[in-house]
Amino acid sequence: MSKKYILYGSKSNVYRNTRRRRSGNIRIAGLTALLFLCLCSIVVLGFSWKSSLKKGSPLIQGGELQDTDTPWQLTLVNQWNPVPGNYEPELVKVQGGESVDKRIYEPLMQMLEAAREGNLGELPLVVSGYRTADTQQKLYDEKIREFKNEGYSESEAAELAEQWVAVPGYSEHQLGFAVDINGATYDVYLWLQENSYKYGFIFRYPGNKTDITGVAEEVWHYRYVGVEAASEMYERGLCLEEYLGE
Repeated sequence: MSKKYILYGSKSNVYRNTRRRRSGNIRIAGLTALLFLCLCSIVVLGFSWKSSLKKGSPLIQGGELQDTDTPWQLTLVNQWNPVPGNYEPELVKVQGGESVDKRIYEPLMQMLEAAREGNLGELPLVVSGYRTADTQQKLYDEKIREFKNEGYSESEAAELAEQWVAVPGYSEHQLGFAVDINGATYDVYLWLQENSYKYGFIFRYPGNKTDITGVAEEVWHYRYVGVEAASEMYERGLCLEEYLGE
């Protein structure tokens, strides 16, 4: 069927109307192409932004926060910031046989003593303190094997393992400032979350900060940062990465 046009008195009017429609179609096509390019740019930028979040924000990548003026207790170690080279802590043993940096021993013991009340009157135990690189490697390898036994591929198992066990060289435990605490009841963990800051410790890996810390929630893991920093982080609801990134 041939295309029909409404005549407005002459062939010239038909031509002008047809040309206007063609020009309109060209403009629409141009706008559509422009819109498509804009959407592509948004998608690319969005993907890049999400990728940067997955890897960690620029504030917490590649040791950028590691400053020679940073107090020892605020040294940042996570999956983007390794343990400082040639780091050798001076260690002391705590009840149960684990070791910690001697500088955190007194506030740690004060906190554990205060936590007795919520732990059936028993002293909560430090079940993991300072770790050597070899110990960290064994824990990491064991976690990968666990996930592989569940049917995950090597790469999938490694990615999942990193949410629970840090890659050797990137674990706070290698500083001696972090402890995993074992309580007789769950109440002790609630007590620690509300009171640890008074002794200079922070609940290091809360569930609502996983996207920032890169670590799944660990109710047992506490890190010494000093009373001043711990108090501010507690009051403002910040994790260590956020606190250091300001």
